[in-house]
Parts: sequence; C-alpha cells; structure tokens
Amino acid sequence: MTFRWPASAIVVAGAALLFAQEPTIRVNVSLVHVVATVKNKAGELVGTLGKEDFEILDNGAKQEIAVFGRQTDQPLSVALLVDTSGSTAKDLGYETTAAAKFLHAILTEGNPEDRVALYSFNYDIQQGGFTRNYANLERQLKLLHGETGTSLYDAIYFASQALENREGRKAIVVMTDGGDTTSSRDLHAALKAAQMADSVLYAVVVLPITNNAGRNTGGEHALEFMAQGTGGRTYYPEVNAQLDKTFAEIIRELRTQYVLGFYPRGVTLTKNPFHSLEVRAKSADLRVSARNGYYGEAEGGGSSAQDRISVSPDRTSKKKRQEK
Repeated sequence: MTFRWPASAIVVAGAALLFAQEPTIRVNVSLVHVVATVKNKAGELVGTLGKEDFEILDNGAKQEIAVFGRQTDQPLSVALLVDTSGSTAKDLGYETTAAAKFLHAILTEGNPEDRVALYSFNYDIQQGGFTRNYANLERQLKLLHGETGTSLYDAIYFASQALENREGRKAIVVMTDGGDTTSSRDLHAALKAAQMADSVLYAVVVLPITNNAGRNTGGEHALEFMAQGTGGRTYYPEVNAQLDKTFAEIIRELRTQYVLGFYPRGVTLTKNPFHSLEVRAKSADLRVSARNGYYGEAEGGGSSAQDRISVSPDRTSKKKRQEK
C-alpha cells in the first residue's frame, strides 16, 4: 500500500522548511545610492575612474553596480548651516563673507539645476527653501546676528529632512564651533537623518578658542563622527583666508564625486535595519570616502519604510511663527 501525503500537508511542510532556513537573504529591494570621493596616496582628488574600478559590499556581500555617474552629471542640493550662537558672534562677519563666496561659486559654476538652502541656528532655527537666487541668499547672510544657545543637531536633522526627497546629489555644509546646548535631538538622531537622506556632511569647525583647554573637543569629535558616517570631511580653518580655502576644497570635492547605485542581492540580514556599507577602489593606491551604511531591510521583515518616522518639527522658527 502506498501512502500519499495530502497536498496541503506538503505545502505546510515546505513552508516550515522555508522559514527555518538561515540566514535571511534579501531578494527584492529598491535601488541604494552611494556618493563617493576618491583620492590617491598624495591626497589628490581622482575624478577619472569608471564603474569597473569600484567594489561595493553590503553587510559583507559583494554587489553589482547598476548605476554609475561622475562629477556634475546629477544636480546638487546643498544645505548650508551657519552657527549664529553667541560663541561664534565675533567672527560671524568673516564667516558669512566666506559663505557668500562659496554659494556664489556653487550657483554660477556648476550644474544649472543646482540649488542651495540657507539655515541659521542658535537656540532657534531659521530655515530657507532651496533656491538659485544668489542675491537673496547673500542678503540673508548679511542679516545674520548672534544669539544665545546652539541647536546644532536639530539643524542637521531638519536640513536632512528637507533634503530627503530631493533628486540627485545632496550635501550638508555646517559652519560651527562644534558645541550643542539646546537641541531636542541627539548626535545619533542627526546622523541617522543625514544617512536616511543620502546626504554627505562637511563640517567646517571655526575655532574662536584655539587652545585645547577652552575648545569644545567633544563637539568636534561628534562632528567628525557624523562626517565620517556620511562620507564627508571635517575642516579646522582659522577665520581668515583659510576659510576661503576650505570652502574651495569642499567645492572641488563636490565636483569630483561619483554616484554609485546598486540593488542589494544576496545580503545576509540581521535584526538591525542598518546595513554596513564598504565602498572601495580596486587599486590599492586609491582611498574612497563614502557613507558607512544605510537603513534597509532587517531580519524578520523589518524594512526602511517601517524605520522611517514622519516628523512634524516641534521647533518652529521665529520667522515662521511671525508669518502665521
């Protein structure tokens, strides 16, 4: 006598075997973008590489590069954040003059689709929209003045929120002394928001106090941590011609970037939705700077969609309150 399993039992058994398999593998995903900068051993920018010169690993699994672009092929959105707290007030005139030159270069020499948004922050945050109107941006810079408090992390958070749905390359350039005293969000929330926005963070740390005893080294290290996590850099210029040089270096990096995209395949998932990314050049003589991860699918079905939180700003700027 031959015994035959009912079809329903076969289905249940098959399903049980399927769910018992480990590790979980990601098979149906969205495109992940990564912006990368490459330098040689001498520290010089390298802008002539092709897709075949790069490798990307997602949670250790090598990925196929599906999208590749270089330099200004894609439009650039820049959020410029200017610290107007009391500790930076005495040098604010130098800073805004250098920032104006930076914005002028971005808007007159790059892609005609490039846009800039100006933010200023002390205890409060003033937020402008993305624009190509340099005259208006310059006028706003001249009106900035110092007040108490420093909401650095909140400013990065809100700038990241504004950048998240914009197309093309995205960058946050923050000019500050590194302190944070009045933010409602912490370092990790600010970094997560920047990474969710696929934004590169450049920190320009202006030092009103040059000796270590009086500097906010903890704040400086926090900025370095965020810059490294997004593939950006931290600069420590003096408030003089070095500030102009720093902004010029940032522009060179923004114009010598690569945009890489991949559809994650064969990625081992963990319970952590944060995926570790490694972007490297095949040549050992080249060093790649890129963000160190992204928020995606987690073991058990968690996804980036679940991880994203829709936030209504609970800190409305004075200007916006007055307009209501």
